[in-house]
Amino acid sequence: MNKQPIVIVDADAIIAQTNPDDIHHQRADSISQKLININAQVIYPTTVVAEAATHMQRVLNSNASAYGTVQLMTDPAAQVIEVNKQTLVNSLKYFSPTTSKKNTVFDCIVAAVAEEYKADAIFSFDHFYKTQGFQSAEELVSG
Repeated sequence: MNKQPIVIVDADAIIAQTNPDDIHHQRADSISQKLININAQVIYPTTVVAEAATHMQRVLNSNASAYGTVQLMTDPAAQVIEVNKQTLVNSLKYFSPTTSKKNTVFDCIVAAVAEEYKADAIFSFDHFYKTQGFQSAEELVSG
């Protein structure tokens, strides 16, 4: 019996799904549907939810999208996990003072969560995860 694939979601995937004008919107919707089709266990770190909602408010100027996203994540069916101090400690493996400003501590926390949960993939369009040895959700669902 095959085990259920575990996928950690990054903020950019949430933003891409909620914003029809996002360059990755159609890909994100397609990947999301394929994750449902393969019955993937999709995990959202709390930090990712906060990061995505903040981006929606500040950059996309959409309080409604931010509120709707957070509200959706409070649904019992959404698997939102807490990020604790140990996860933050583990994130330092991926974070350094010389890292690119595009690779934020939020990204490093996602990588640490993926490691902790022995994730099969990360749902993100950031190249950072590939350089850290993680498979993308797009690769997972493409076979």
